[in-house]
Amino acid sequence: MINRHLEAHLLEALTDSPAVALLGPRQVGKTTLALEASEKRAGAYIYLDLGSETDLQKLASPTLFLQSHLDKLVIIDEVHRYPALFPQLRGLIDLARRESRRQGLYLLLGSASLDLLKQAGESLAGRVRYLELAPFSPGELSEVDQPKLWLRGGFPESFLASSSKKSFQWRRDFIRSYMERDVNQFAPRLAVHNLRALWTMLAHQNAGLVNLASLSRSLGVDQRTISNYLQLLEDFLLVRRLPAWHRHSGKRLVRAPKVYIRDTGLLHALLGVENHEQLMGHPILGASWEGFVVEALANAVNDKAQPYFYRAASGAETDLLLEWESGERWLIEIKHSLSPKLARGFHSACNDLKPSRQLVVTPGTDSWPLNEQTTVMSLSAALKLVNEVG
Repeated sequence: MINRHLEAHLLEALTDSPAVALLGPRQVGKTTLALEASEKRAGAYIYLDLGSETDLQKLASPTLFLQSHLDKLVIIDEVHRYPALFPQLRGLIDLARRESRRQGLYLLLGSASLDLLKQAGESLAGRVRYLELAPFSPGELSEVDQPKLWLRGGFPESFLASSSKKSFQWRRDFIRSYMERDVNQFAPRLAVHNLRALWTMLAHQNAGLVNLASLSRSLGVDQRTISNYLQLLEDFLLVRRLPAWHRHSGKRLVRAPKVYIRDTGLLHALLGVENHEQLMGHPILGASWEGFVVEALANAVNDKAQPYFYRAASGAETDLLLEWESGERWLIEIKHSLSPKLARGFHSACNDLKPSRQLVVTPGTDSWPLNEQTTVMSLSAALKLVNEVG
């Protein structure tokens, strides 16, 4: 069994807050984590799956049913299927507070971030804490599993499949079912074939700048529609837009964000890359490794730092900039090479930003100083370094 780092945060949130919303893509392991965490905490719990007609019927009169369970943690899966439930949860939370029960009342599981946030935000303001469960990350696995994780991605069914072929087929089926089921559920009038085409185009441009005009021309739809599609993929937690760092520095800086397919297994499935041999010979190799590292580090810093990239018109650039709450800046270059060579642009970025750390992350296992200011290290070492901060 793979221990999820988020479990400790989930248990802490249930101790501090009356309601916790655990968000993440479908099939990422939310239900498993919720049930395992509930077994470890003190007190009884019940589980309701709103994808089940039987459990949905239990909430025909939600206040009546839930009021009889104020002494338990109620786990509600697929909660986005029942948006009318949120105002009633607010009243039940307030009732429990009057009876001196203030924490650990509801654990809400949902598969889309913004949709759930909009529904819950108005009704449960000040009563709910949000956590995001990502697919398996390198920090949750041994270093020897990293190549497999990079190829297959971190969705449990994909990573744990008995063969690369079965993993690849699972991911292709996942992509198809997401388009056919989830998109129709949240955006029933959306042109699914266009969204699928955009997702594939973004895979080909992984780690590139978002160019709405170019995407609009390629798909034959207006830029506003492209922007809405891109937002939907972000809401499903399938795509990450990495913002460009810009301050009043007196320099001309790129402001368009970079875009990444968050799970490299899905990236490879969208591109038809089934095994390591194909990946090693594919043009996406460097961009795929960059996305793998960016996603791992962005998840690891959590709320302690804000991830950006940096690029100036002068040519100064770096793949990842972590700006910590303390004001420290780390510049991180990502190279799929065991003998990395830094371009002039990285040195120029260091001169511009005066970082406290300069790192180069490679797929190797060793760490060594590249020069007096810059350290080459593995992804595992970089994650350990990030986790030691704060």
